[in-house]
Amino acid sequence: MRHGLMPGRGEGRPGAATKIARLAAMGAAAGVLVAGIALPAVGGVGFGVISAANEVNLKPEDLTEPPPAEVTIVQDADGNEIARFYEEYREVVKLDEVAEIMKTAIVSIEDYRFYQHGAIDIEGTIRAFARNVQAGGVSQGGSSITQQYVKQVLLNSAGTDSDKNKALEASYARKLNELRYAMAVEQKYSKDEILEKYLNIAYFGAGAYGVEAAARRFFGVEADALTLPQAATLAGAVQDPNATDPNLGRKQRERMLDRRNVVLDRMAELGEITSAEAAEAKATRLGYKGTALPGGCEASDHPYFCIYVRNEILNNPDFGETTEAREAFLNRGGLTIKTTIDPEAQAAADRAIRKWVSPSDDPVAAEALVQPGTGAIKAMAASRTYGRSKARNEISYNLVADAAHGGAIGFQAGSTFKTFTLLNALQKGMKVDDGFTVGEGYRASGYPAFKNCKGENVGDPAHTVTNDEGSPGWKTLRTGTWGSVNTFFMTLEQRVGLCDTVKTAKSLGIHRSDGAKLQEYETFTLGINEMDPVTVANAYAAIGARGTYCAPMAITRITDRYGEVTDFTPKCRQALDPEVADAAADVLSGVFTQGTMRGVGGLGRDAAGKTGTTDDYATAWFAGFTPDLAGAVSLGDPRGSRDHKLSGVTIGGRYYGAVLGASIPGPIWRDTMLAALRNVEPASFTPIDSARFGGCGQDCRPAPPTPPALPTPSPSDDDGTTEVDGLDGPDGGDGGGPDAPLGQDGG
Repeated sequence: MRHGLMPGRGEGRPGAATKIARLAAMGAAAGVLVAGIALPAVGGVGFGVISAANEVNLKPEDLTEPPPAEVTIVQDADGNEIARFYEEYREVVKLDEVAEIMKTAIVSIEDYRFYQHGAIDIEGTIRAFARNVQAGGVSQGGSSITQQYVKQVLLNSAGTDSDKNKALEASYARKLNELRYAMAVEQKYSKDEILEKYLNIAYFGAGAYGVEAAARRFFGVEADALTLPQAATLAGAVQDPNATDPNLGRKQRERMLDRRNVVLDRMAELGEITSAEAAEAKATRLGYKGTALPGGCEASDHPYFCIYVRNEILNNPDFGETTEAREAFLNRGGLTIKTTIDPEAQAAADRAIRKWVSPSDDPVAAEALVQPGTGAIKAMAASRTYGRSKARNEISYNLVADAAHGGAIGFQAGSTFKTFTLLNALQKGMKVDDGFTVGEGYRASGYPAFKNCKGENVGDPAHTVTNDEGSPGWKTLRTGTWGSVNTFFMTLEQRVGLCDTVKTAKSLGIHRSDGAKLQEYETFTLGINEMDPVTVANAYAAIGARGTYCAPMAITRITDRYGEVTDFTPKCRQALDPEVADAAADVLSGVFTQGTMRGVGGLGRDAAGKTGTTDDYATAWFAGFTPDLAGAVSLGDPRGSRDHKLSGVTIGGRYYGAVLGASIPGPIWRDTMLAALRNVEPASFTPIDSARFGGCGQDCRPAPPTPPALPTPSPSDDDGTTEVDGLDGPDGGDGGGPDAPLGQDGG
């Protein structure tokens, strides 16, 4: 077997065709080519004259060569590949990374005089024409490899179907343009460079662009490991890759096998392989493996994070002025995108969710983990498998993120929103033991009792908010939060202002999952807005970072195909007074020891959080943070949480009469954090500024009345302990009532 790129073998006796070729070369050198060429007779039949005998000015014309589409690789924080994006599955390789036999095969069948002629090989064209007529079909390529490369560049550069049709049309105008471009390409590059470019741009069928992708797709090997029969197969595929696409069925595979054998015969005819080698190769099976094309979010182990990254690029003008430009950047750019996802944190979230919720369950759990101080998204997990199979209970949108990142409507966040009212109260100077007495129910004194940020009266004196369980009495910022007492937070929101509470939430990045405006009603503090775990986790992360809000961040570095690196840094601002955040963390820490999570327990390190359960057990949440990591877990039924409530349900193989924030979301959060932070040195919250926030100020608990003297002293009913009511009941419902516009389906 010899390398097939050397001249001198199989050229035959100089004749009319050789003379024409010499004339063509001379004409090309002078910038003028005689277009009227009378082809010699073949088999007694004259082909006549192709075109009128006149002179056509053929001068080299520079070809615009946008780089071919390449695969974009997405990596986790440790550099492990997690997904691929591509419009065309292609991996560009150097010519020395391609097996010699592959180069020989492609040149033998497509342009055996490639290393001897210029931009056009008239002798080769005539020979191929004659051979094809004798064979009754296309057996050998007529255009030079340089011309074929030009054609592929023009085709790949076509932005519209009309442009693509022009690049493929059978016209002399197109061929002349190709020749002009080919002449320039031959002047610009060496033959090896042209062959390398051609092998990387050619389509081989079965979704594989370029020889490396084709080698992997067809045979599961790299291009430098191709054998003779494999190389002949791929060389034969480029002529009509759709007709010989082995992925399409038996007929296509038969055509591919026949085409492979044509290539082997041609290689033997040219003396590049022996007849025995050709016969041995022809006796082998096709050997098509159909190796699955890598990439895509559905194939990723982290599909929800993958969807987030994809949408982050497609919706961000920083990556292109138009949607089309951003799609091309992502799917054709050959990028390496390094992201924030942490393998250990992701594994922790996946395990915790699987422990509590099954993929086959109708309700779905979703969790996001965010790093305080950077906004880096460390994990995105959900109980449902991402996909489009209803039979397998898969789901085809991003359960963990908002609509802008591939999500949907989201779920009402329940009492996790009470934290924003708490922050507003602390910002306005209230101390942790300030409070007031609340009753069994709350009803606004009038329409002006609440004003939205437009100054409109949104109080509802006809609607009573109740505590599903718990007793009335004196509540403080501490005890009202620990018990998640609805009537306390309605009274508190009225005192500190609905609009200011909304502004506090917005300062921490709170926005509705569906992209609509936040609903600013009196029950805002009870979490009537639909949210997603990423947004809620990121808001709580800002508290853990002492009030520093950082926009959610998924991408840290992008390296383009040329090796140019762009680093991305956190986008942060001070949203809260640090001491306000410290005081809120101090209050929310008690949720684990004296509040709604006391039955679940804490982490054995500083942690704070808030449960959330919506009206009538429609959805359940938990959001919490440590100084190192924040997270939010949602649970709801995507078929419609208002119609498919979390009561009387079996989830994860366990029956629940009613699901609260501490029933499933809280334990998922705790299990996740224990595993994700296992190797992280515990950090501490900054202690509360007792002088500023300790004790009570203007709203201290009134001294109890002096009991009347009794003949026989008895123990006092007031033992001085802190009162915590309503810890075992639903913590986010508003007790029902006519707030229909607020209770939209959270599915």
